[in-house]
Amino acid sequence: MRWFDPVAAALAGPALILMLIFLIGPMVVVILLSLTDYQLGAASLSFVGLHNYAEMFGDRTFQKSLANTLIYVGVVVPCSVLLGLGAALLIEADRRMRGFYRAVYFLPVMATLIAMAIVWEFMLHPQFGVVNLTLEAIGIPGQSWLQNPSLVLFTLCGIGIWQSIGFNMVLFMAGLTAIPSDLYEAASVDGANRALDRFRLVTWPMLGPVTLFVIVITSIRSFQVFDTVQVITKGGPNKASEVLLHTMYTEGFSFFRTGYAAALTVIFLLFVLALSALKVFVLDKRTHYA
Repeated sequence: MRWFDPVAAALAGPALILMLIFLIGPMVVVILLSLTDYQLGAASLSFVGLHNYAEMFGDRTFQKSLANTLIYVGVVVPCSVLLGLGAALLIEADRRMRGFYRAVYFLPVMATLIAMAIVWEFMLHPQFGVVNLTLEAIGIPGQSWLQNPSLVLFTLCGIGIWQSIGFNMVLFMAGLTAIPSDLYEAASVDGANRALDRFRLVTWPMLGPVTLFVIVITSIRSFQVFDTVQVITKGGPNKASEVLLHTMYTEGFSFFRTGYAAALTVIFLLFVLALSALKVFVLDKRTHYA
């Protein structure tokens, strides 16, 4: 057995070079910058070791943004996964309107999120927004959805769920079409005649790989929430909607503290790597693959 194959190296070389330039290289640069006091546009920099990380964990803004990000992920991921699965099951059950419902649910995924965030900002306006007008029409008092510190984060969670349902629905529909029909026939022969029994015994176990993929992808996408925060709330009021990616952007491009922003980026990457490791080493072992 040869340790080096020139043909294999030639075939893999372009991909490895691109990975080094666009993935590994920038990651190494960010890690090195996080150990310096570099400011954007400065002619020089100094090595400060772990000072940025020590400052970060004593920074109340970082603590708030991290807590808000975890809350956002904790709300958006389970809700969007369950609703995406429910939408996929309902569409598969009603084959006559399948194309229409696919388009309706997938529309938020295709739309530009910044444009949709502006639309949501008008819809949630406390005086003439359609949400409050609708609530008041049925006798429920309207709320200051984006100005109330106790409501704004969960309002953004609702927008995130609305935006993620269609993407998750399409993935679950792909998983549903891959389930062999003879499994349902065998389950029916064994006495599983109710829809709930067929879902519990056949559909849910066979959707294990798709569900795992959806959970991981949705978690990573939720950690990357930025557009709606930047467009609608700017992290306010009083940091109530501040999230990790917005803090990175503010520190790097508003305060020009590139070294500190790089340290925040490293922490963000660690969370993403932790999610990937959770998938590989824990969830994969508990997932049924046909």
